Amino acid sequence: MMGRRMLASSAAEHEGDGSSPQGPAVGGGRWPGFAAAREAQWGLAVLAVLVGVGAGLGSIVFRWLIKSFTWLFTGQEDYAGAGHAANPYLPWLGPYFVLLTPIVGGLLYGPLVDRFAKEARGHGVPEVMLAVAQRGGRINPNVSVVKALASALTIGSGGSVGREGPIVQIGSALGSTLGRLVRVGEGRMKLLVACGAAGGIAATFNAPLAGVFFAMELILRDFAIEAFGALVLSSVSASIIGRAAFGDVAFLSLPSFHVEHLAQYGLFAALGVVAGAIGVGFTRILYAIEDACDWAWRGPEWLRPAVGGVLLGALLLALPEMYGVGYPVLENAAEGEYTALFLLLLLAGKILATSLTIGIGGSGGVFAPSLFMGAMLGAAYGEGLQHLVPGTAGNAGAYALVGMGAVFAGASRAPITAVVILFELTGQYSIILPLMLAIVLATLTSKLLSRDTIYTLKLRRRGIDLDASAPGAPLGGQRLEEVMEKAPKPLLAACGLADAAEFLSRSPHGVLPVVDAEGGFRGTLTAQAVAELLAEAPDDAKDTPTTVADLAERPHPLTSNMSLGAALHILVSSPGTGLPVLGPEDGHLVGWLTHQSALRALHPDPPSGAGPGGHGGEPKR
Repeated sequence: MMGRRMLASSAAEHEGDGSSPQGPAVGGGRWPGFAAAREAQWGLAVLAVLVGVGAGLGSIVFRWLIKSFTWLFTGQEDYAGAGHAANPYLPWLGPYFVLLTPIVGGLLYGPLVDRFAKEARGHGVPEVMLAVAQRGGRINPNVSVVKALASALTIGSGGSVGREGPIVQIGSALGSTLGRLVRVGEGRMKLLVACGAAGGIAATFNAPLAGVFFAMELILRDFAIEAFGALVLSSVSASIIGRAAFGDVAFLSLPSFHVEHLAQYGLFAALGVVAGAIGVGFTRILYAIEDACDWAWRGPEWLRPAVGGVLLGALLLALPEMYGVGYPVLENAAEGEYTALFLLLLLAGKILATSLTIGIGGSGGVFAPSLFMGAMLGAAYGEGLQHLVPGTAGNAGAYALVGMGAVFAGASRAPITAVVILFELTGQYSIILPLMLAIVLATLTSKLLSRDTIYTLKLRRRGIDLDASAPGAPLGGQRLEEVMEKAPKPLLAACGLADAAEFLSRSPHGVLPVVDAEGGFRGTLTAQAVAELLAEAPDDAKDTPTTVADLAERPHPLTSNMSLGAALHILVSSPGTGLPVLGPEDGHLVGWLTHQSALRALHPDPPSGAGPGGHGGEPKR
């Protein structure tokens, strides 16, 4: 009972001082009611809905811009499916007007991006991932406007890129801007950025589930319950806005496909392996061409898209199917309207056209191009099988659909998102089993062939590792064995909870390690867990935990040979003031990592008289 009183007193003191893991809220003293609402769960829900509504409205404006610029440049709703048609506004040029559209478009969006938001160049998802991982969710508010205009101009003037990267960046910038306006903490700022990404995907593609999983798997890279709830609210809000504007229909109109023979599963599996390799190949060609463009260009960056547009225009004249996003061509391929040889030509053309568009400084996403490539690969593969094994192959369109998800998974290594988004884009549940099989194999193939995805490689080329510090950074490259502190005295697994409460109340950590009689690590025990149990559980309950071992939890493992940069991502998302560090081989407790020990890595020699702050002893050197 003494432990219970001491813990309650400590909790009351902490509650009264207005402290939080992120410090006192800005403006909380002047508007305490507003600050409380901002930090409350219902406040997060309101903000998530607002971000979703904003992303939904942004997607409407963005799609309108794309359609308007495409009409302006081509006189067609989508020139990719129009063949070599002439522009009705310039009939005397015939099909050769496509030589000029990328140049004119580049002259418009090149200066815009270079002057107002350089991060709007290229595909925007990596920039959002970086903002969440290392910049506290802060995104330049100019990005939402500049990205919308630049990407719409790029696509409308013939750039062979998609709209998912732009809408993710647009929605995320809206979320970051709202977070700044209401002055939320860093954790909620990141969550609002992810809400913007989820809302943008949901509204643009009528895919609310895909928006949620895209944000969790690629942007947050976390599946926390609080995050899931906020993302669902944002995604649903955006979807309602999007469906009111675009209708409640599947984004792609494809005929119904199904598996006709059990042997087809083996064929789908082989397609998944090939698609994974194509996804990695697309990634490498994309950045190789970008490197070539960087090497060749010596002029001002604002002029680069226009000059590079000469090459893009020549490619569009040869293959007008590469103009813009190309959804009509994708649907035609899935319906079997092209020969296998032409499908392979379209596959190679899309890889080249998308890489060239990004390389010359265009703005747009790589998700839609990867779907296009997958459809071409799958349809060609299916047609080939119809000649080799006509009694087993089934409909070639089914392979096109599976190939779409598999190539995206091979490039992005986001299998959950790939499965969900393909289902929502097409409404084809009958193909879900082979789709899942191919996507998992594509992801595994991609992982075997490449360390990075199409998103993370862009950052790594700039010296940024989302899971660790950049090379040469003052913080993050050290091993934990160099910076960890001496572990606090552990609790024995057989110790009673009342005694454990007393030990925890005297500890500055708020969490202590738990070991068994032989010294083996069993987990950690927090003061909060013990306090809640002692305060709420009846004394005579038979199933109430009585020992430390019953209540201990196993945290995310940190080992002494792990880099500090990788460990920081785990530390900042964990409760308490520190985490145990285990030996890499025997798994025994060897040290303790705290926020203070991580910061001391910047200044390993404290000023005279300054110690480690009493957090478990001197750091190990």
